[in-house]
Amino acid sequence: MRSMISAALVLALAAPGLAVAQTASSPPLGGPLVPGVCLMSVAAVDANAKVGQAATARLQELQRAAQAEVNSETAALQADDKALQAQKASLKPSEFDAKARALRTRAAALQQKANLRSQQWELTRQKALQRIHGEMEQVVPAVYKAHGCGLLVDRNAVLGGNMGNDLTKSVVDALDARITTISFDLEPPPAPPAR
Repeated sequence: MRSMISAALVLALAAPGLAVAQTASSPPLGGPLVPGVCLMSVAAVDANAKVGQAATARLQELQRAAQAEVNSETAALQADDKALQAQKASLKPSEFDAKARALRTRAAALQQKANLRSQQWELTRQKALQRIHGEMEQVVPAVYKAHGCGLLVDRNAVLGGNMGNDLTKSVVDALDARITTISFDLEPPPAPPAR
Protein backbone atom coordinates (compact mmCIF):
# COMPACT_ATOMS: atom_id res chain seq x y z
CA MET A 1 0.00 0.00 0.00
CA ARG A 2 2.80 2.43 0.89
CA SER A 3 4.36 2.07 -2.57
CA MET A 4 1.04 2.85 -4.29
CA ILE A 5 0.63 6.02 -2.27
CA SER A 6 4.25 7.01 -2.81
CA ALA A 7 3.90 6.47 -6.55
CA ALA A 8 0.77 8.63 -6.58
CA LEU A 9 2.61 11.32 -4.58
CA VAL A 10 5.55 11.25 -6.96
CA LEU A 11 3.26 11.56 -9.97
CA ALA A 12 1.28 14.39 -8.43
CA LEU A 13 4.33 16.35 -7.30
CA ALA A 14 6.61 15.68 -10.25
CA ALA A 15 4.24 16.39 -13.10
CA PRO A 16 1.08 18.19 -11.98
CA GLY A 17 0.50 19.59 -15.48
CA LEU A 18 0.54 16.29 -17.35
CA ALA A 19 -3.15 15.50 -16.97
CA VAL A 20 -5.36 16.55 -19.85
CA ALA A 21 -7.86 19.02 -18.50
CA GLN A 22 -11.50 18.50 -19.38
CA THR A 23 -12.96 21.75 -20.69
CA ALA A 24 -16.27 23.10 -19.48
CA SER A 25 -17.76 22.66 -22.97
CA SER A 26 -16.83 18.98 -23.37
CA PRO A 27 -19.32 16.53 -21.90
CA PRO A 28 -18.09 14.19 -19.15
CA LEU A 29 -17.28 10.73 -20.42
CA GLY A 30 -19.16 9.02 -17.60
CA GLY A 31 -19.67 5.32 -18.05
CA PRO A 32 -20.07 2.61 -15.45
CA LEU A 33 -18.28 2.83 -12.12
CA VAL A 34 -15.34 0.44 -12.25
CA PRO A 35 -15.51 -1.62 -9.05
CA GLY A 36 -12.36 -1.49 -6.96
CA VAL A 37 -10.77 1.35 -8.95
CA CYS A 38 -10.45 4.44 -6.79
CA LEU A 39 -9.10 7.89 -7.52
CA MET A 40 -7.40 10.52 -5.41
CA SER A 41 -5.79 13.89 -6.09
CA VAL A 42 -2.81 14.57 -3.84
CA ALA A 43 -2.73 18.19 -5.03
CA ALA A 44 -6.39 18.64 -4.09
CA VAL A 45 -5.77 17.10 -0.66
CA ASP A 46 -2.83 19.48 -0.18
CA ALA A 47 -4.98 22.46 -1.19
CA ASN A 48 -8.13 21.57 0.76
CA ALA A 49 -6.92 19.92 3.96
CA LYS A 50 -6.61 22.30 6.91
CA VAL A 51 -2.98 21.29 7.45
CA GLY A 52 -2.16 22.08 3.81
CA GLN A 53 -3.82 25.47 4.06
CA ALA A 54 -1.97 26.22 7.31
CA ALA A 55 1.34 25.19 5.73
CA THR A 56 0.65 27.38 2.69
CA ALA A 57 -0.09 30.37 4.91
CA ARG A 58 3.12 29.81 6.89
CA LEU A 59 5.18 29.42 3.71
CA GLN A 60 3.76 32.69 2.39
CA GLU A 61 4.65 34.38 5.69
CA LEU A 62 8.23 33.08 5.49
CA GLN A 63 8.49 34.19 1.88
CA ARG A 64 7.28 37.70 2.72
CA ALA A 65 9.80 37.97 5.57
CA ALA A 66 12.69 36.86 3.36
CA GLN A 67 11.60 39.26 0.61
CA ALA A 68 11.36 42.15 3.10
CA GLU A 69 14.89 41.41 4.31
CA VAL A 70 16.27 41.46 0.77
CA ASN A 71 14.22 44.53 -0.19
CA SER A 72 15.54 46.46 2.83
CA GLU A 73 19.14 45.69 1.97
CA THR A 74 18.49 46.48 -1.70
CA ALA A 75 17.10 49.91 -0.79
CA ALA A 76 20.14 50.67 1.38
CA LEU A 77 22.48 49.57 -1.41
CA GLN A 78 20.65 51.71 -3.96
CA ALA A 79 20.79 54.74 -1.64
CA ASP A 80 24.54 54.26 -1.15
CA ASP A 81 25.04 53.95 -4.90
CA LYS A 82 23.06 57.14 -5.50
CA ALA A 83 25.15 58.96 -2.87
CA LEU A 84 28.36 57.69 -4.45
CA GLN A 85 27.26 58.87 -7.89
CA ALA A 86 26.55 62.32 -6.40
CA GLN A 87 30.08 62.40 -4.94
CA LYS A 88 31.79 61.21 -8.10
CA ALA A 89 32.96 64.67 -9.18
CA SER A 90 34.50 65.43 -5.78
CA LEU A 91 36.32 62.09 -5.35
CA LYS A 92 39.65 61.06 -6.75
CA PRO A 93 39.20 58.35 -9.40
CA SER A 94 40.96 55.80 -7.19
CA GLU A 95 38.63 56.61 -4.24
CA PHE A 96 35.57 56.41 -6.47
CA ASP A 97 36.72 53.08 -7.93
CA ALA A 98 37.37 51.64 -4.46
CA LYS A 99 33.92 52.68 -3.23
CA ALA A 100 32.29 51.39 -6.41
CA ARG A 101 34.07 48.03 -5.96
CA ALA A 102 32.82 47.88 -2.36
CA LEU A 103 29.26 48.48 -3.59
CA ARG A 104 29.62 45.76 -6.22
CA THR A 105 30.87 43.38 -3.52
CA ARG A 106 27.84 44.22 -1.36
CA ALA A 107 25.53 43.74 -4.36
CA ALA A 108 27.06 40.32 -5.07
CA ALA A 109 26.69 39.34 -1.42
CA LEU A 110 23.07 40.48 -1.46
CA GLN A 111 22.41 38.41 -4.59
CA GLN A 112 23.95 35.39 -2.84
CA LYS A 113 21.75 36.04 0.20
CA ALA A 114 18.63 36.25 -2.00
CA ASN A 115 19.58 32.97 -3.70
CA LEU A 116 20.22 31.36 -0.32
CA ARG A 117 16.85 32.49 1.07
CA SER A 118 15.20 31.07 -2.04
CA GLN A 119 16.95 27.72 -1.50
CA GLN A 120 16.00 27.74 2.18
CA TRP A 121 12.37 28.48 1.33
CA GLU A 122 12.24 25.66 -1.23
CA LEU A 123 13.79 23.23 1.25
CA THR A 124 11.25 24.35 3.85
CA ARG A 125 8.38 23.82 1.37
CA GLN A 126 9.63 20.34 0.50
CA LYS A 127 9.96 19.32 4.15
CA ALA A 128 6.49 20.66 4.98
CA LEU A 129 5.01 18.68 2.08
CA GLN A 130 6.87 15.55 3.16
CA ARG A 131 5.43 15.88 6.64
CA ILE A 132 1.89 16.44 5.33
CA HIS A 133 2.22 13.51 2.93
CA GLY A 134 3.51 11.34 5.77
CA GLU A 135 0.33 12.17 7.68
CA MET A 136 -1.72 11.53 4.54
CA GLU A 137 -0.16 8.08 4.18
CA GLN A 138 -1.47 7.27 7.66
CA VAL A 139 -5.12 7.91 6.69
CA VAL A 140 -5.26 6.69 3.09
CA PRO A 141 -5.24 2.93 3.91
CA ALA A 142 -8.38 3.19 6.06
CA VAL A 143 -10.20 5.29 3.45
CA TYR A 144 -9.02 2.93 0.70
CA LYS A 145 -10.31 -0.09 2.62
CA ALA A 146 -13.62 1.58 3.56
CA HIS A 147 -14.34 2.23 -0.12
CA GLY A 148 -13.46 -1.32 -1.16
CA CYS A 149 -10.65 -0.23 -3.41
CA GLY A 150 -8.36 -2.62 -5.22
CA LEU A 151 -6.43 0.02 -7.15
CA LEU A 152 -5.67 3.67 -6.36
CA VAL A 153 -5.05 5.97 -9.31
CA ASP A 154 -3.92 9.60 -9.32
CA ARG A 155 -7.06 11.49 -10.33
CA ASN A 156 -4.99 14.06 -12.19
CA ALA A 157 -3.68 11.36 -14.54
CA VAL A 158 -7.17 10.21 -15.60
CA LEU A 159 -8.31 11.51 -18.98
CA GLY A 160 -11.98 10.83 -18.30
CA GLY A 161 -14.55 8.35 -17.13
CA ASN A 162 -16.76 7.78 -14.13
CA MET A 163 -15.10 9.64 -11.28
CA GLY A 164 -17.60 8.35 -8.72
CA ASN A 165 -15.03 6.52 -6.62
CA ASP A 166 -12.93 9.60 -5.83
CA LEU A 167 -11.42 9.32 -2.34
CA THR A 168 -10.09 12.89 -2.25
CA LYS A 169 -12.80 14.41 -0.03
CA SER A 170 -12.75 11.41 2.31
CA VAL A 171 -8.97 11.68 2.62
CA VAL A 172 -9.24 15.43 3.31
CA ASP A 173 -11.84 14.76 6.02
CA ALA A 174 -9.72 12.01 7.59
CA LEU A 175 -6.60 14.18 7.45
CA ASP A 176 -8.49 17.11 9.02
CA ALA A 177 -9.57 14.80 11.84
CA ARG A 178 -5.95 13.73 12.38
CA ILE A 179 -4.07 17.06 12.06
CA THR A 180 -5.02 20.64 11.26
CA THR A 181 -1.73 22.52 11.41
CA ILE A 182 2.02 22.13 11.55
CA SER A 183 4.64 24.52 12.84
CA PHE A 184 7.91 25.17 11.09
CA ASP A 185 10.48 27.86 10.49
CA LEU A 186 12.76 28.55 7.58
CA GLU A 187 15.16 25.67 7.17
CA PRO A 188 18.84 26.41 7.72
CA PRO A 189 20.97 26.93 4.64
CA PRO A 190 21.91 23.77 2.80
CA ALA A 191 25.34 22.43 3.67
CA PRO A 192 28.03 23.27 1.15
CA PRO A 193 29.10 20.35 -1.05
CA ALA A 194 31.96 18.28 0.35
CA ARG A 195 35.27 18.69 -1.38
